Order: sequence, then structure tokens, then C-alpha cells
Amino acid sequence: MDNAGWHAHRRAHKEDDYFNSPRRGADGRFTPVEQQVRPIDEQFIGGFLPPPSPVPPPLPVKDEIYTDPSFHLPSGVSSQKSISSSQLSRLSAVERSKTLRVARMDPHLMFMVGPLLKYDTTDEQGIWHGALLIVTADSGSTYEPHPTLTYQFDPEHLPRHHKKSSKGFAGKSFDLGPHPADPHSTSLPIHTNGHASSGPNFISEQFPAQEIWVYPGAGGTFTFWRFMIHVPLGPNEMEVTYSINNGQQLHFFVPGRNQNMRWASYSCNGFSAGVNPDDFRGPGFQSGYDPCWLDLLTYHYEEPFHVLVGGGDQLYCDGLTREPELQEWVAKLKPEEKQSYQLTNEIAQAIDRFYFNHYCQVFRTGAFARANSSMQVTPMMNMCDDHDPDNLQNSPIFRTIGTRGYFFFLLFQCFINVEVDGIDDKNHVNRSIIIGAPGPYVGFPSHSFLGKLGPQTSILLLDCRAERRKDQVCSPMEYEKVFARLHQLPPTVEHLVVQIGIPIAYPRMVALEKALESKFNPLVALGRNGSLGLSGFVNKFNAEAELLDDLNDHWTSRTHKQERNWFISQLQEFSKVKRIRVSFLSGDVHCAAVGVFKSLKDKTSPEIPPPMDHRYMINVVTSAIVNTPPPGGVIKLVASLAGKTHKTMHKSQTDETMIPLFSKDPDGGHRGQKYIMGRRNWCMTSYDESTGDLNFDIRVEMEKGVGRSKGYAVSTPPPRWERN
Repeated sequence: MDNAGWHAHRRAHKEDDYFNSPRRGADGRFTPVEQQVRPIDEQFIGGFLPPPSPVPPPLPVKDEIYTDPSFHLPSGVSSQKSISSSQLSRLSAVERSKTLRVARMDPHLMFMVGPLLKYDTTDEQGIWHGALLIVTADSGSTYEPHPTLTYQFDPEHLPRHHKKSSKGFAGKSFDLGPHPADPHSTSLPIHTNGHASSGPNFISEQFPAQEIWVYPGAGGTFTFWRFMIHVPLGPNEMEVTYSINNGQQLHFFVPGRNQNMRWASYSCNGFSAGVNPDDFRGPGFQSGYDPCWLDLLTYHYEEPFHVLVGGGDQLYCDGLTREPELQEWVAKLKPEEKQSYQLTNEIAQAIDRFYFNHYCQVFRTGAFARANSSMQVTPMMNMCDDHDPDNLQNSPIFRTIGTRGYFFFLLFQCFINVEVDGIDDKNHVNRSIIIGAPGPYVGFPSHSFLGKLGPQTSILLLDCRAERRKDQVCSPMEYEKVFARLHQLPPTVEHLVVQIGIPIAYPRMVALEKALESKFNPLVALGRNGSLGLSGFVNKFNAEAELLDDLNDHWTSRTHKQERNWFISQLQEFSKVKRIRVSFLSGDVHCAAVGVFKSLKDKTSPEIPPPMDHRYMINVVTSAIVNTPPPGGVIKLVASLAGKTHKTMHKSQTDETMIPLFSKDPDGGHRGQKYIMGRRNWCMTSYDESTGDLNFDIRVEMEKGVGRSKGYAVSTPPPRWERN
């Protein structure tokens, strides 16, 4: 009876009973499932640590970060990992005050979430462009004057890194102070000594905030403030410190002008319905969400990443269907009843309420919150049930879910409000933006981004959601505008990374796709009838197989294969003409894998070496940083198909295979499924200045919930064929 799956099923059954019978309160309103979040205590902003508690629980082992010169303790306090209340009581009042002091904003602001940091691109003059977003509660905040961002940097000051020994990460952790922070932590607040230099080239800039939207919630009004950041890159890497209204100082790192960025990527930052997060929480962690994020931040602490790329599912929004106002609609059994169900003001307000509260909660919680304030680019989107067929997408409620989901994606993740910023990508606040055609369901045009990651590296963040239909991923207009911009890349660029949410080189499951589409499939029929406990096998919205939605969404599905092959061929031609190596970066599938395209070998000639082959493109799949891997049977099925030879692209003289990267488990043991790794993971990427290679290091969780990873490295070479 201690089986975790049994307990999860029992808990889900109790929740179903509750949500199927929602009740109104005395004020006539339903009680939301996603509760209204409260403003953040100022000392927690940016992941800073809380004051000590008089009764702490046992703590995990801490890193030696308090012995680092960039941190300090008051005189009379020995360097140690934590300090108790009894030790504090032996200090003087002045020392206690200095130890526990946290910078306060003036004028005061009540943060709901933030600061969130976003990188845009670097221009031809070497100016780094980015932005910062905060959301504040109007009640309790002072806006006279408007919030002000101060950021400082010194081109002559070399930042200090904290590289560990060659033995690597020993499994220790330091308390990141998540939002809301652990109320029982006894770790000292982190105090920085301010910027380490104020020499002749030291620069301090101040910019007022721009108000870009106001959310009118039941608990009051909440303002979205955007700050633009412009940093002239110097000869060396720089640390940029920043604060809002002279409050706590946070920091991020920018590369030298001629340096290619170090960057990290992730996807699937949440748990699917029915998964117990505590099953993934190792000793010393407050949540199962944090272990892999802590691993990523540990590497960031050792040698900072310049950009964090979100590859899809930055948050999970499935919980929207639990909101009480939607339960009557959800309970409709027939798809045509859902399609004709009318949208009410109450439902529309509930949809906005959910998105606002859910974003605030996820983007300010745990180790993910610390990452958002020090390095972030969020190219992709996550929407509630984004695989639905055309007829349901046209229904009033689904259209509203899609439209508002995309609106909040642009707002929270791209810091864009179309009503403020418009849809003219030639005169947009984001220099990297490419705006495509209007989406058929979301009410907005697509928003793709083409940014520089250094002189030799660029990244295309392709919007594969806004224009999506069952028979289309991107519109001809989007492709036309994207390729026009790609052909304008400067001649120094040798690598282009195309970030797409779903893998484009991945094992086919056409036979399974056909079986699930068949009306004679007994599992689908039993699922529709709720027989044998198989009701979860079918989608509750359209009564089709749940897995079929995922398969239809893949580039390799029958409905998208023609578009996929055309897109790959166009990128091959672009690669050949511009002499730029193209690579793909994907997520979605909750596995790690690497696919590869290359020139088809002629029987009479040797294989073309990768540096000389313009068709050589790898597809790095890194997923998921939080969510659970698929069941072992699914992993085995996908792995068995990974070695299959695909002839789809042979007419284009292109072969498609998978790279056997995972021949060993993280503990060193041999494994049979060498193409697919079914463990939580993330990826860090760097450019090798000596060889011109682009190196991808997929960091795979060694043990569930321990916050330690094992690296699996794969590289793609620079282009070395002759330019046409």
C-alpha cells in the first residue's frame, strides 16, 4: 500500500471529486484552484536568503561559499556555512544589524514577480541589448517617481570565477533562497561588497521603467514594468550589477566583444498531471523541481552562463482545466458540446486569473527563480493542450485559452505587449524579432527571434506554435521572412542553432500513429467507454488517443513530414551558400537524444567528412529538466526504432540517423539503449575557439533527486567546404 503510484492515483481521485462539484463562496464567487499569490517580501527578491529561524530543522551540507572573498561576515564571526541565533546573540547590536541587513528599495515597491532578465541580441557596434521585467502590486507600491533601474559595469574589471577541482561537483548544495524562501533556513543572507571596481572606465546607468500592462485582478491591480538595458561590450567578459530603486543588488554576466557566449538550455520545467513532485526530491531539497536546476546553477556559479535558453514548456498550464468556472465545460462528454459551449465573462476572467497567478508563482519559486534573475532568454511557448484538432481550436473557450495563453507568454517571457509594441519588426523594441503571419487560433502573429551569441554563433528561436494547424507548423510568410533574415547574417557567423520545441530528427512511430487513428483500436474504444480503467488513454476533449496528439505534433508525423523535409532542404541550401553550419536544439519528449542529418554515401565514394559536408546537421534533444521521463516500455520502444534507416530524405541526397551517445549509464555501467537516455537532463553549450567546434554537453541526472549530473558531450564542426 506504500506504492507511490497508488497514492498518486488516490490523491487524483479525491481531487476529481472536489473539482467535479465546485462550490461558490458567500460572495458568489468560486474559490480558484490557482490561488491569488501575495507580494514577495523584499529580502527574497532575486533568490536572496531569509533571516535565521530560532528552531531550524537539519540542513543539507553547504558549499564553502562563505569563505569566498566576494562574501563577508562581520568582524568577530568566524567563516562558516551557517550561523545560529545563539551565535548572533553574542554579537553587538551593530554587528547583528549589519549581518541581517538587506538593501531596501526607495521608493518602496511590492513585487509580485521579478526581476526577470531577457537577452535580445548584440548589434554591429558591439552593444548588448536586453530587458528586465518586474510586476508590482499597486496597493503598497510607490510610483512617484516611476521605478528606476540602475546598472553598473567596468570594462577593465575581470570577474572572478569559482571553478572547482578536476574532481567536479561533489554533490554539495548551497541554499538559493527560493521564492518564497525556506522559512526554516539558518544560512546567512548573502552580502556582496558592491561592484569590485570604480576605475576611470566605470559606468553607471539609470533608466526609468515603462508601464506596458495592468492586470485588473480580484485582489487589486498589478502593473508590468519593463526596463531596457544596453551594455557596450568591452575587451573582456564583464559582470553587470543592477538594482531597482537602489534595492538589493543582483548581477549577470556579458561576454567580451569578440567572445562567443557560454549558454545553457532546458525544456519541460514542470510535472505532468498525476506525478508526485516529492518522488523527485532528494535529501536537502525543498522541492522535486529544484535538483537539476541547482545542478545548472552550480555550474553557473563556477563559470557563469551568458544566456539561458528555454526550449519549450517553461511552465505547465494543464491546471487551468481544474479551475471551477470551467468544470461544466470540461464535464461535457461530446466534443460537439464543448465546441458549441459559449464563453462567459466569468470564464474569461478565470482564464486570465489562472495565467497571471500561475506565472507569478512558477517564475518566482525555487532555483528557477534565481536563474531567471541572472540569465534568461525564453524563446518558446507552452499552452494548455496545444495538440488539439482544428474543430476544437475554433470553439469559443479554446480560442480564448489559446489567445490569452499566447498573450501572457509574450508578456511574461518576451516582455512584449502587442498593443504597446506593435507588429512592425523593422521598428520594434526587440532588434532580434521576426514577426510572421496571424495565427489561425491565437489571435496574434508569430514571434520568432534571431539573436547573436557571439561573432561566430547565432541562434534562431523559431515560433512553431502561433501559426500552427494540424497540417502546418509555420506559414509560408514566416518561412520567407525567416530565411530573408538568415541571409543577412554577417560573414563571421559559422554556426546557426535553430531552436525548435519538438525534435526534427527523431525515431518514427508511424505504425503506432496509424494504430491509434484506427476506429477499430480496442484500447481507444475501451478508453472512450471508461472500461478497464482506460479512460486516461483518451483525450478528455476530443475522445481520441492521448498519445496520438503527441505523435501528430511531431515533425516526423505524416501530417508534417512534407513540410519538415522542405524545411531541412532549405536549411541545407542556406548552409551551402552562406557557409554556415546549422544545428537543431529541441525538447518536448522527456528524453535526451542526438539525431543527425548528413550526405548520403555514394557506393563508389568514401563518406564526406563532417567538416566538409554542408548537409551535416545534428539535432540535440534535451528534455526534461523537471518532468518525469517516459515509462521504461516507451523508452525501449523508441530506442528500438532509433537504429532504423530512414529513406525519407534520400531524394535530397540526405541520410538520417541517431548518434549512439549513451552507451553507458551515468554510474559507468553499460546499457543497451545507447540512442535514448530516459533521465532528467539539461544542456550547456560553448564554442571552442581553437577548433571552431560548437560543443554541446548534455548533463544527465545521475540519481533521481540528488542534484548531480553526468555529462555526455557531442560536437558539431565548423563549415570547411568551399564557398560558392
